[in-house]
Amino acid sequence: MTAQAEPAPGSRIPPSRVPPGRVPPGSVPPGRVPLSRARVLRAAVTVADEDGLQAVTMRRLADELGAEAMSLYYHVARKDDVLDGIVDVIAAEINEAVEQAGVPAADWKPVMRQRILAARRVLLRHPWAPGLFETRGGASPAVLRYYDNLVGLMRSGGFSNDLAHHALHALGSRAIGFSQELFDPGGGAGSAGGGPPPEDLAAQFPHLAGLMAEIAHDDPDSTLGWCDDQAEFEFGLDLLLDGLDRLRREHFE
Repeated sequence: MTAQAEPAPGSRIPPSRVPPGRVPPGSVPPGRVPLSRARVLRAAVTVADEDGLQAVTMRRLADELGAEAMSLYYHVARKDDVLDGIVDVIAAEINEAVEQAGVPAADWKPVMRQRILAARRVLLRHPWAPGLFETRGGASPAVLRYYDNLVGLMRSGGFSNDLAHHALHALGSRAIGFSQELFDPGGGAGSAGGGPPPEDLAAQFPHLAGLMAEIAHDDPDSTLGWCDDQAEFEFGLDLLLDGLDRLRREHFE
């Protein structure tokens, strides 16, 4: 009798091709919660919260769920599928938080500010998530829903489509709750060699060194990354919202 080949890790396993002796998807021992895509993705978020995104592996997820690693492939095709799914999970959490946080108001600006800060509160619970949003999520329905609601808010507040488009570009990642770092002095290629040693920093980059010596981010609970703390985030957000509101009013005048 010819043995059936093991399914490749890069593809989901259809029920019709379950090897003999294997338990088909949806069939679990009594008392055990069945695996599902939602359970796998939620476990991935839990692992990332505990040990960082780099800890999210198929083997770690299997251990977290008390399952065999191969059984995960019934629900997620590969690790990239897990990472894309995590974006959906966090974006859905953001949309839920935004819906719970805001009361519709006549003025678009405080409502938009409230929505963006609600999104940021979600990201502060998952501080590893901004790095994932920077590289994924462009086609995530949950992310697109978030931005669609922001555009709808601006349109109802008197923005033209052209100004709303400019606004999204100006806000950048701030629109969804975080600021992209200009650089990270504690990481990147420079920290692995080739960069100036700390004692030479002031001599080579005196203005940056003076700025860094004076400015401190001492509230880790409100900080994403190295420099994106709450005060800095709200400063930039308010500056942008005020400028956008001025442009909106000039359009009517």
